[in-house]
Amino acid sequence: MTNKKEMTAPNVSVGADTEQSSQNLIDNSLTDFDPNFKGGDEMQREILRMMDPSYLKTVSMSELLDNVYQSKPPLVDGLLYRGTYLFVGAPKLGKSFLMTQLAYHISTGTPLWNYPVRKGTVLYLALEDDYRRLQERSYWMFGTAENESLFFSVSAGQLGSGLDEQLTNFLQEHPDTSLIIIDTLQKVREIGGDNYSYANDYQIITRLKTLADNYSICLLLVHHTRKQQSDDKFDMISGTNGLLGAADGAFLLTKEKRTGNAACLDVSGRDQPDQRLHLFRNEETLAWELERVEKELWKSPPEPLLEQISAFLSLDRKEWVGTPTELAAHLGVDMKPNALTRRLNVNAGRLLNEYGIRYESSRSRSERTVKLTADQA
Repeated sequence: MTNKKEMTAPNVSVGADTEQSSQNLIDNSLTDFDPNFKGGDEMQREILRMMDPSYLKTVSMSELLDNVYQSKPPLVDGLLYRGTYLFVGAPKLGKSFLMTQLAYHISTGTPLWNYPVRKGTVLYLALEDDYRRLQERSYWMFGTAENESLFFSVSAGQLGSGLDEQLTNFLQEHPDTSLIIIDTLQKVREIGGDNYSYANDYQIITRLKTLADNYSICLLLVHHTRKQQSDDKFDMISGTNGLLGAADGAFLLTKEKRTGNAACLDVSGRDQPDQRLHLFRNEETLAWELERVEKELWKSPPEPLLEQISAFLSLDRKEWVGTPTELAAHLGVDMKPNALTRRLNVNAGRLLNEYGIRYESSRSRSERTVKLTADQA
């Protein structure tokens, strides 16, 4: 498979030696001027206005498109993203084995069921296990493989009583952490958290979600289903709708026959499409294997502009800096500089994740500047 970062293109210099006339560049560069640029006095007035308790912070659609927001690449492409997710199933169904499998694949960067995985440190709070059981499970599934990026704990505090500080300290000690698994949610509910009201459930997930969002990690909360059946399987999540309402999504593991090895994993979330994975338990390794996906994983529609940028930023050009007008001229695209910048703002994360090119946009009183850098990782 061809590496997109190895694509080459003619080295076109910035300036008058391009085919575009200098007059055309002068005319187009006028649109590089940022009309929203604020001077010192105006910025000071805005800061004072924002300090007013009655001030409501808003963002216009134009401002939204003019900003570059931090990319949050998935842990498992098309399947597991950063945020807070519930992983739900009946007791003794094999959830912990699947959690161990997921933790191992992410901590080693090994593809999961042929889906690309981004390597990161993993913390697995196996609060219904002991270390002997974890040792046996790890050995059955992965043998004696070395792994210094996967950490286990069988005891932890509760929300509001030590857990918050424990997780924060771990994240500060291991800044490359991408996944924390809490098995189970019930074990860390704060004292008195058995009040299953919508408000209480929503507050619990919101509190954990704040931590996940602040550190840009995935927080996976193992939870149980209720016994009552429902037309919507996600209504079987134990507790109120406040749990799923506050979470970014949920995974639901079910079996038609408890004694069988076949299972279905239903996925629903904000960042991924609804889908169903048919799994089969390997009787020797006890790991879950993928048989088929009922709905193909969603892929972003093609964006030719990103391909053009990848070709432009060739191997012998690791970095490029210039105005949107100059970039449009080099790419040979018929696009206004403002439209080009906004399209890159929206696709900044995809440009980095798929093509290894970091995009930055800055602005001054006179013009807007674009910077493209080939990721050295």
